[in-house]
Amino acid sequence: MDPITFFALAVPLVLVAGLVVLHPNPVYSALFLVLTLFLLAVYYLFLEAHMVAVLQIIVYAGAVMVLFLFVIMLLNLQTDPQPSLGRGLSRVALGGGAVLIVELVVLLGRAPTQETAELPEGFGTVVGLSERLFTDFLIPFEVTSVLLLVAVVGAVVLAQRQT
Repeated sequence: MDPITFFALAVPLVLVAGLVVLHPNPVYSALFLVLTLFLLAVYYLFLEAHMVAVLQIIVYAGAVMVLFLFVIMLLNLQTDPQPSLGRGLSRVALGGGAVLIVELVVLLGRAPTQETAELPEGFGTVVGLSERLFTDFLIPFEVTSVLLLVAVVGAVVLAQRQT
């Protein structure tokens, strides 16, 4: 992937990811997260990992985000007015963020450049992904599915207590 394409995708990706964290409405934050996941899938397409890109869209942007929106709407979260942090703290946060950005640019400028490693055979294919997922990562896969199930059951229990 050439640097122009990388940064053309990186800028909107970082901006939308920032909106996920900064937006006061949880439903809009979840929708911004969907857009972030779609933009990340575009990266996978440029890296020629088509299967990973499709799974990113189907699993994360599709199923998991529907689950998140379901839980958010089921809990009926209300946005509370945010207290003002004051000008002093806002300036400190802005200054700290600027220092971190400058440090990042300096460190990236000093980073040694090297040849990128070749991707292993079968990277991003259905066969390669399924072999790794159901052999090496079977336990984390099952733990993740149980955690998602617990999250749904917990949201239903919390919603029933409020009614």
